[in-house]
Amino acid sequence: MHKRVLGKSGLEVSALGFGCMGLNFGYGPGVRREEGIAILRAAVDAGVTFFDTAEAYGPFTNEDLVGEALAPVRDRVVIATKFGFKLEGEKSVGLDSRPAHVREVADASLSRLKTDRIDLFYQHRVDPEVPIEDVAGAVKRLIEEGKVRHFGMSEASAGTIRRAHAVQPVTALQSEYSLWWREPEQNVFPMLEELGIGFVPFSPLGRGFLTGKVDETTRFEESDFRSGLPRFAPENRSANLAFVAWLKGFAASKAATAAQIALAWILAQRPWIVPIPGTTKRHRLVENLDATRVELSAEDLRAIDDAAAKITVKGARYPEHLQRQVNR
Repeated sequence: MHKRVLGKSGLEVSALGFGCMGLNFGYGPGVRREEGIAILRAAVDAGVTFFDTAEAYGPFTNEDLVGEALAPVRDRVVIATKFGFKLEGEKSVGLDSRPAHVREVADASLSRLKTDRIDLFYQHRVDPEVPIEDVAGAVKRLIEEGKVRHFGMSEASAGTIRRAHAVQPVTALQSEYSLWWREPEQNVFPMLEELGIGFVPFSPLGRGFLTGKVDETTRFEESDFRSGLPRFAPENRSANLAFVAWLKGFAASKAATAAQIALAWILAQRPWIVPIPGTTKRHRLVENLDATRVELSAEDLRAIDDAAAKITVKGARYPEHLQRQVNR
Protein backbone atom coordinates (compact mmCIF):
# COMPACT_ATOMS: atom_id res chain seq x y z
CA MET A 1 0.00 0.00 0.00
CA HIS A 2 1.34 3.41 -0.97
CA LYS A 3 1.54 6.08 1.74
CA ARG A 4 0.50 9.72 1.66
CA VAL A 5 1.11 12.65 3.99
CA LEU A 6 -1.83 14.82 4.99
CA GLY A 7 -0.72 18.30 3.95
CA LYS A 8 2.33 19.69 5.72
CA SER A 9 1.50 18.01 9.00
CA GLY A 10 3.84 15.07 8.68
CA LEU A 11 0.96 12.66 9.42
CA GLU A 12 1.62 9.73 7.11
CA VAL A 13 -1.19 7.30 6.33
CA SER A 14 -2.07 4.68 3.74
CA ALA A 15 -3.24 6.12 0.43
CA LEU A 16 -6.70 4.70 1.15
CA GLY A 17 -8.15 4.74 4.61
CA PHE A 18 -11.12 2.85 6.00
CA GLY A 19 -14.37 4.57 6.97
CA CYS A 20 -15.71 2.53 9.87
CA MET A 21 -19.17 4.09 10.27
CA GLY A 22 -21.08 1.61 8.14
CA LEU A 23 -19.96 -1.38 10.16
CA ASN A 24 -22.74 -0.72 12.65
CA PHE A 25 -24.35 2.63 11.88
CA GLY A 26 -26.07 4.54 9.11
CA TYR A 27 -26.53 1.93 6.41
CA GLY A 28 -29.08 -0.37 7.96
CA PRO A 29 -28.34 -3.31 10.26
CA GLY A 30 -24.64 -3.56 10.97
CA VAL A 31 -22.45 -6.61 10.91
CA ARG A 32 -21.96 -8.87 13.89
CA ARG A 33 -19.20 -7.66 16.19
CA GLU A 34 -16.83 -10.48 15.30
CA GLU A 35 -17.34 -9.76 11.58
CA GLY A 36 -16.56 -6.07 12.09
CA ILE A 37 -13.38 -6.90 13.99
CA ALA A 38 -12.37 -9.37 11.31
CA ILE A 39 -12.73 -6.94 8.41
CA LEU A 40 -10.86 -4.18 10.25
CA ARG A 41 -7.98 -6.55 10.95
CA ALA A 42 -8.07 -7.74 7.34
CA ALA A 43 -7.69 -4.10 6.28
CA VAL A 44 -4.63 -3.77 8.51
CA ASP A 45 -3.16 -6.95 7.03
CA ALA A 46 -3.72 -5.48 3.55
CA GLY A 47 -1.75 -2.34 4.42
CA VAL A 48 -4.43 0.11 5.57
CA THR A 49 -3.12 2.30 8.39
CA PHE A 50 -5.83 4.99 8.59
CA PHE A 51 -9.17 4.30 10.32
CA ASP A 52 -12.02 6.78 10.76
CA THR A 53 -14.71 6.63 13.43
CA ALA A 54 -16.73 9.01 15.66
CA GLU A 55 -18.53 9.01 18.99
CA ALA A 56 -21.76 9.78 17.11
CA TYR A 57 -21.61 6.51 15.18
CA GLY A 58 -23.87 4.31 17.23
CA PRO A 59 -23.57 6.45 19.28
CA PHE A 60 -20.41 5.14 20.89
CA THR A 61 -20.56 1.55 19.63
CA ASN A 62 -18.42 2.19 16.56
CA GLU A 63 -15.55 3.58 18.61
CA ASP A 64 -15.80 0.59 20.94
CA LEU A 65 -15.64 -1.81 17.99
CA VAL A 66 -12.68 0.01 16.41
CA GLY A 67 -10.87 0.10 19.73
CA GLU A 68 -11.13 -3.64 20.23
CA ALA A 69 -10.22 -4.46 16.64
CA LEU A 70 -7.14 -2.24 16.50
CA ALA A 71 -5.80 -2.63 20.04
CA PRO A 72 -3.35 -5.41 19.04
CA VAL A 73 -1.88 -3.24 16.26
CA ARG A 74 -2.33 0.19 17.85
CA ASP A 75 1.20 1.38 17.13
CA ARG A 76 0.85 0.50 13.43
CA VAL A 77 -2.28 2.53 12.73
CA VAL A 78 -3.65 6.07 12.76
CA ILE A 79 -7.07 6.47 14.39
CA ALA A 80 -9.30 9.46 13.68
CA THR A 81 -12.42 10.22 15.67
CA LYS A 82 -14.74 13.21 16.12
CA PHE A 83 -16.48 15.48 18.59
CA GLY A 84 -19.16 18.11 18.26
CA PHE A 85 -22.61 16.57 18.67
CA LYS A 86 -24.87 16.68 21.69
CA LEU A 87 -25.95 13.09 22.24
CA GLU A 88 -28.82 11.84 24.34
CA GLY A 89 -29.47 8.14 24.46
CA GLU A 90 -29.13 6.80 20.93
CA LYS A 91 -29.58 10.00 18.97
CA SER A 92 -28.12 13.42 18.31
CA VAL A 93 -30.11 16.34 19.67
CA GLY A 94 -27.93 19.15 18.38
CA LEU A 95 -24.38 20.44 18.35
CA ASP A 96 -22.00 21.01 21.26
CA SER A 97 -18.40 22.15 20.78
CA ARG A 98 -18.01 23.94 24.09
CA PRO A 99 -14.39 23.49 25.26
CA ALA A 100 -15.44 21.57 28.37
CA HIS A 101 -17.47 19.19 26.23
CA VAL A 102 -14.60 18.73 23.76
CA ARG A 103 -12.44 17.56 26.68
CA GLU A 104 -15.17 15.24 27.96
CA VAL A 105 -15.53 13.65 24.52
CA ALA A 106 -11.76 13.20 24.16
CA ASP A 107 -11.50 11.38 27.49
CA ALA A 108 -14.48 9.15 26.73
CA SER A 109 -13.20 8.36 23.23
CA LEU A 110 -9.76 7.46 24.56
CA SER A 111 -11.40 4.95 26.88
CA ARG A 112 -13.59 3.39 24.19
CA LEU A 113 -10.72 3.27 21.70
CA LYS A 114 -8.49 1.60 24.29
CA THR A 115 -5.64 4.00 23.59
CA ASP A 116 -3.67 6.82 25.18
CA ARG A 117 -3.88 9.23 22.25
CA ILE A 118 -6.21 10.22 19.43
CA ASP A 119 -4.16 10.64 16.27
CA LEU A 120 -6.62 12.97 14.51
CA PHE A 121 -9.47 14.67 16.38
CA TYR A 122 -12.06 16.27 14.09
CA GLN A 123 -14.77 18.76 14.90
CA HIS A 124 -17.63 16.79 13.34
CA ARG A 125 -19.72 19.86 12.47
CA VAL A 126 -19.10 23.55 13.11
CA ASP A 127 -21.10 24.78 16.12
CA PRO A 128 -22.39 28.31 15.42
CA GLU A 129 -22.84 28.90 19.16
CA VAL A 130 -19.13 28.46 19.98
CA PRO A 131 -16.40 30.65 18.42
CA ILE A 132 -14.14 28.43 16.33
CA GLU A 133 -11.13 30.01 18.05
CA ASP A 134 -12.37 28.56 21.35
CA VAL A 135 -12.78 25.13 19.78
CA ALA A 136 -9.29 25.22 18.26
CA GLY A 137 -7.90 26.36 21.59
CA ALA A 138 -9.52 23.42 23.38
CA VAL A 139 -7.95 20.96 20.96
CA LYS A 140 -4.62 22.79 21.21
CA ARG A 141 -4.59 22.14 24.96
CA LEU A 142 -5.37 18.46 24.40
CA ILE A 143 -2.45 18.29 21.96
CA GLU A 144 -0.16 19.92 24.51
CA GLU A 145 -1.24 17.29 27.04
CA GLY A 146 -0.51 14.45 24.62
CA LYS A 147 -4.10 13.21 24.44
CA VAL A 148 -4.47 14.31 20.81
CA ARG A 149 -1.84 14.48 18.05
CA HIS A 150 -3.60 16.41 15.26
CA PHE A 151 -6.63 18.69 14.81
CA GLY A 152 -9.13 18.22 12.02
CA MET A 153 -12.39 19.77 10.85
CA SER A 154 -15.33 18.38 8.91
CA GLU A 155 -17.70 20.06 6.45
CA ALA A 156 -16.35 23.50 7.39
CA SER A 157 -16.08 26.58 5.17
CA ALA A 158 -12.75 28.02 4.05
CA GLY A 159 -13.16 31.10 6.23
CA THR A 160 -13.85 29.07 9.37
CA ILE A 161 -10.90 26.80 8.68
CA ARG A 162 -8.60 29.81 8.34
CA ARG A 163 -9.71 31.17 11.71
CA ALA A 164 -9.19 27.82 13.42
CA HIS A 165 -5.83 27.28 11.71
CA ALA A 166 -4.54 30.56 13.14
CA VAL A 167 -5.03 29.17 16.67
CA GLN A 168 -4.11 25.51 16.14
CA PRO A 169 -2.87 24.25 12.76
CA VAL A 170 -5.47 22.11 11.06
CA THR A 171 -4.04 18.86 9.74
CA ALA A 172 -6.99 17.70 7.65
CA LEU A 173 -10.43 18.66 6.43
CA GLN A 174 -12.94 15.85 6.05
CA SER A 175 -15.84 16.56 3.70
CA GLU A 176 -17.85 14.76 1.08
CA TYR A 177 -16.10 14.54 -2.29
CA SER A 178 -16.61 12.25 -5.24
CA LEU A 179 -17.32 12.24 -8.93
CA TRP A 180 -20.86 13.36 -8.17
CA TRP A 181 -20.02 15.99 -5.51
CA ARG A 182 -17.11 18.23 -6.50
CA GLU A 183 -17.95 21.47 -4.71
CA PRO A 184 -14.78 21.36 -2.53
CA GLU A 185 -12.65 21.92 -5.63
CA GLN A 186 -13.88 25.48 -5.91
CA ASN A 187 -14.57 26.37 -2.29
CA VAL A 188 -11.77 24.84 -0.28
CA PHE A 189 -9.03 23.21 -2.39
CA PRO A 190 -7.12 26.46 -3.02
CA MET A 191 -7.13 27.25 0.69
CA LEU A 192 -6.06 23.73 1.67
CA GLU A 193 -3.14 23.92 -0.76
CA GLU A 194 -2.14 27.37 0.50
CA LEU A 195 -2.17 26.38 4.17
CA GLY A 196 -0.82 22.86 3.72
CA ILE A 197 -3.91 21.04 4.98
CA GLY A 198 -4.74 17.50 3.89
CA PHE A 199 -8.13 16.43 2.57
CA VAL A 200 -10.02 13.28 3.60
CA PRO A 201 -13.07 12.67 1.40
CA PHE A 202 -15.90 10.72 2.97
CA SER A 203 -18.43 8.98 0.74
CA PRO A 204 -15.89 8.80 -2.13
CA LEU A 205 -18.18 6.26 -3.78
CA GLY A 206 -21.24 8.49 -3.49
CA ARG A 207 -22.64 6.49 -0.53
CA GLY A 208 -22.49 3.41 -2.73
CA PHE A 209 -24.16 4.96 -5.76
CA LEU A 210 -21.01 5.07 -7.89
CA THR A 211 -20.39 1.35 -7.44
CA GLY A 212 -23.25 0.57 -9.80
CA LYS A 213 -24.96 -1.58 -7.17
CA VAL A 214 -27.86 0.85 -6.68
CA ASP A 215 -30.61 1.06 -9.32
CA GLU A 216 -34.28 2.01 -9.70
CA THR A 217 -35.40 -1.15 -7.92
CA THR A 218 -33.21 -0.73 -4.82
CA ARG A 219 -35.18 -0.37 -1.59
CA PHE A 220 -33.48 1.08 1.48
CA GLU A 221 -34.40 -0.02 4.98
CA GLU A 222 -35.73 2.62 7.34
CA SER A 223 -32.51 2.40 9.38
CA ASP A 224 -30.49 3.19 6.24
CA PHE A 225 -30.09 6.97 6.23
CA ARG A 226 -29.99 7.00 2.42
CA SER A 227 -33.74 6.45 2.55
CA GLY A 228 -34.06 10.11 3.55
CA LEU A 229 -31.52 11.63 1.18
CA PRO A 230 -32.97 13.57 -1.78
CA ARG A 231 -30.39 12.17 -4.23
CA PHE A 232 -31.60 8.65 -3.55
CA ALA A 233 -35.29 9.46 -3.90
CA PRO A 234 -36.92 7.43 -6.70
CA GLU A 235 -37.69 10.55 -8.74
CA ASN A 236 -33.99 11.51 -8.79
CA ARG A 237 -32.35 8.12 -8.90
CA SER A 238 -33.13 7.32 -12.54
CA ALA A 239 -31.54 10.54 -13.77
CA ASN A 240 -28.50 10.04 -11.58
CA LEU A 241 -27.92 6.54 -12.94
CA ALA A 242 -26.97 7.96 -16.35
CA PHE A 243 -23.47 8.84 -15.20
CA VAL A 244 -23.04 5.51 -13.42
CA ALA A 245 -23.89 3.71 -16.66
CA TRP A 246 -21.15 5.66 -18.43
CA LEU A 247 -18.72 5.01 -15.58
CA LYS A 248 -19.30 1.26 -15.70
CA GLY A 249 -18.61 1.23 -19.43
CA PHE A 250 -15.42 3.25 -19.01
CA ALA A 251 -14.29 1.00 -16.17
CA ALA A 252 -14.75 -2.08 -18.34
CA SER A 253 -12.41 -0.56 -20.94
CA LYS A 254 -9.76 -0.25 -18.21
CA ALA A 255 -10.33 -3.77 -16.86
CA ALA A 256 -11.54 -2.24 -13.61
CA THR A 257 -14.78 -1.74 -11.72
CA ALA A 258 -16.76 1.48 -11.44
CA ALA A 259 -15.77 1.76 -7.78
CA GLN A 260 -12.09 1.42 -8.63
CA ILE A 261 -12.27 4.14 -11.26
CA ALA A 262 -14.13 6.46 -8.86
CA LEU A 263 -11.43 5.98 -6.21
CA ALA A 264 -8.53 6.17 -8.66
CA TRP A 265 -9.94 9.43 -10.00
CA ILE A 266 -9.92 10.96 -6.50
CA LEU A 267 -6.37 9.77 -5.85
CA ALA A 268 -5.27 11.43 -9.09
CA GLN A 269 -6.60 14.86 -8.09
CA ARG A 270 -4.02 15.84 -5.43
CA PRO A 271 -1.22 13.99 -3.59
CA TRP A 272 -2.58 15.15 -0.20
CA ILE A 273 -6.01 13.56 -0.62
CA VAL A 274 -6.79 10.32 1.23
CA PRO A 275 -10.28 8.85 0.62
CA ILE A 276 -11.89 6.68 3.31
CA PRO A 277 -14.28 4.22 1.64
CA GLY A 278 -16.01 1.84 3.98
CA THR A 279 -17.43 -1.62 3.51
CA THR A 280 -18.77 -4.58 5.44
CA LYS A 281 -17.62 -7.15 2.89
CA ARG A 282 -14.16 -8.64 2.48
CA HIS A 283 -14.31 -8.80 -1.32
CA ARG A 284 -15.29 -5.11 -1.48
CA LEU A 285 -12.30 -4.28 0.71
CA VAL A 286 -10.02 -6.03 -1.78
CA GLU A 287 -11.76 -4.30 -4.69
CA ASN A 288 -11.35 -0.86 -3.10
CA LEU A 289 -7.70 -1.36 -2.25
CA ASP A 290 -6.94 -2.52 -5.78
CA ALA A 291 -7.99 0.96 -6.93
CA THR A 292 -4.54 2.14 -5.87
CA ARG A 293 -3.12 0.07 -8.73
CA VAL A 294 -5.35 1.64 -11.39
CA GLU A 295 -3.42 4.12 -13.52
CA LEU A 296 -5.38 6.89 -15.20
CA SER A 297 -3.69 8.87 -17.95
CA ALA A 298 -4.27 12.57 -18.55
CA GLU A 299 -6.52 11.53 -21.43
CA ASP A 300 -8.50 9.21 -19.13
CA LEU A 301 -8.98 11.98 -16.60
CA ARG A 302 -10.21 14.36 -19.29
CA ALA A 303 -12.70 11.78 -20.53
CA ILE A 304 -14.06 11.27 -17.00
CA ASP A 305 -14.32 15.01 -16.39
CA ASP A 306 -16.06 15.55 -19.72
CA ALA A 307 -18.62 12.82 -19.00
CA ALA A 308 -19.29 14.10 -15.48
CA ALA A 309 -19.72 17.67 -16.72
CA LYS A 310 -22.53 16.64 -19.07
CA ILE A 311 -24.70 15.21 -16.32
CA THR A 312 -26.43 17.25 -13.62
CA VAL A 313 -26.90 15.34 -10.39
CA LYS A 314 -30.52 15.51 -9.25
CA GLY A 315 -31.37 16.08 -5.60
CA ALA A 316 -29.62 17.73 -2.66
CA ARG A 317 -26.93 16.00 -0.62
CA TYR A 318 -28.94 16.23 2.58
CA PRO A 319 -32.48 17.10 3.67
CA GLU A 320 -32.74 20.74 4.67
CA HIS A 321 -32.24 20.32 8.44
CA LEU A 322 -28.91 18.53 7.90
CA GLN A 323 -27.77 20.79 5.07
CA ARG A 324 -27.78 23.70 7.50
CA GLN A 325 -24.93 22.04 9.43
CA VAL A 326 -22.41 22.01 6.57
CA ASN A 327 -20.04 24.64 5.14
CA ARG A 328 -20.32 26.95 8.12
